[in-house]
Amino acid sequence: MSTLGLIGSGNIGGTLARLGVAAGLDVVLSNSRGPQTLTALVDELGPRARAATAAEAAEAGDWVVVTVPLKNYRQVPVAPLVGKVVLDTDNYYPERDGRIPELDAEELTTSELLQRHLPDSHVVKAFNNIFFKHLAALARPAGAADRTTLPIAGDSAQAKASATRLIDLLGYHALDAGTLADSWRFQRDTPAYVVPYAKNPQGLGVSGDDPGARADSTALRAALDAAVRPTP
Repeated sequence: MSTLGLIGSGNIGGTLARLGVAAGLDVVLSNSRGPQTLTALVDELGPRARAATAAEAAEAGDWVVVTVPLKNYRQVPVAPLVGKVVLDTDNYYPERDGRIPELDAEELTTSELLQRHLPDSHVVKAFNNIFFKHLAALARPAGAADRTTLPIAGDSAQAKASATRLIDLLGYHALDAGTLADSWRFQRDTPAYVVPYAKNPQGLGVSGDDPGARADSTALRAALDAAVRPTP
């Protein structure tokens, strides 16, 4: 049985844990406050889930999702993730994360920053461009005509293939958006961020009670192509 490790168990992490259990995966959750703070979520998820430290979740996962505030990316354990596919959901919010010069200068993307921290892992950008409530609501079984598509980006074709398998298990199609350097096309405040999955988008955002709407590969590709990189 495959295992999904989660470093971070907030809105996105908790949603992925629920989707993982529903797909028949074992799930190992962690957060910055310790396994004892995850008791309620583990009890909800049932026997396929357990709480652990970040290092233990990293060690256990066949895939490992990093879903922590970007300012904490240096706290992600390095050694247990050597050789593993690491899915990065991070977005840059300077008001929360502080100023990161390489990001402000558009020299790196957030996932390149994490890849630099994890030089012997295979980072794939995923799950960062969808509101967590939509991530929960839009999952569909394999073969469903109304499946939604999520973008991924990475520097390893093998890692992207592995991430695509996970995304398929969780109820989505994956669209290859290029390398980690290309992942800016679905970072925050781009046309591919949040809006494609909203029933009633509000500018580049979405209300908390928006029910979500399917985004297929054609619509998502158009949104990616419409992105314009900010000028530093």
